Formats: sequence, structure tokens, C-alpha cells
Amino acid sequence: MIDQYIRQYGKRLFGLCMTLCGDPYEAEDLYQETWLKVVRNISRYDPAREFEPWLTKICVNTYRNTLRRIARSPVLNFRDTREKDTMMQSVPAPEKKDYEPLYEAVRNLPEKMRLTVVLFYFEDMDIRSAAEVLGVPPGTVKSRLSKARKLLKEVLGDETDL
Repeated sequence: MIDQYIRQYGKRLFGLCMTLCGDPYEAEDLYQETWLKVVRNISRYDPAREFEPWLTKICVNTYRNTLRRIARSPVLNFRDTREKDTMMQSVPAPEKKDYEPLYEAVRNLPEKMRLTVVLFYFEDMDIRSAAEVLGVPPGTVKSRLSKARKLLKEVLGDETDL
């Protein structure tokens, strides 16, 4: 049963992992950890609901947990959240040369906006699905997208039509 889900959603999940992590090795770790959690929790999955939002939520939550673990790591002891955010934003994301300024601008968004933008625009999720994955109301997703578009327009100027 899991094999069928991996065949159906594996490529898309790995793309999300690459978008979130930026590093192929970290993305592979996130991908594997996500599928391990799916296997462990498949009994909690409600077949009446779509599988992909459930899978995406597991992936995003696993990614967030990793960020929290890194932030608490004694090796990476940050003085404040700004220092942590600066370091986290320096993690490279997969880039297409034509869209490098856009990817850079998205990477520099605050985490909540960046995750919302990635799910909505890069993963083609609708407002409801993104809200479910992020655990926020649909209005919050709309608000974050609106604020993110405004910030991106300021950064990018007239380079792109957002």
C-alpha cells in the first residue's frame, strides 16, 4: 500500500523537500523521515480525505521540527532569532537561473510567509489545503500570501508580475 503512495506522490514530495531544504542531502533526509512517519502513522490516515495534504503536512511538520532541533543545538547556539533567521536563510534553495531573483526573495521571507508561498505557489496547493497543512485558518493563508506578495514586489520591483 505504501509503495503505491510512494510511486504516486514520491516525486512531488521530493520536490517539496528540495524547495524547503535547498540541499539535496538534507532534502533526502527529510524525504526519508517523512515516509518513515507515514509508515508509522498510516493507521491514523482517514481514507475519506485526500492523501497528499496529509503527506505534505507530515513533511512540513518534520521540516519545522528539524529547524527547532537545529535552533536548540548546542553547536548552533544563536544569540537571538535574527541571527538564527540569517543563518537559516543562507541555506541554498534549488534555483533556476531565470528565476534566481525570485527564489532569493522567497528565501528571505519570514518563515511563516515562506512556507505559505512554497505550498501555494511551488506545490500548487489551494488555500484550504495549505491552511490544513499549516494548521491555520484559510484567512491566515490569504493574509500571509498577500503580505508575501507585497514584500516580494518591493524587493523585486518590476522584474516580475506577481
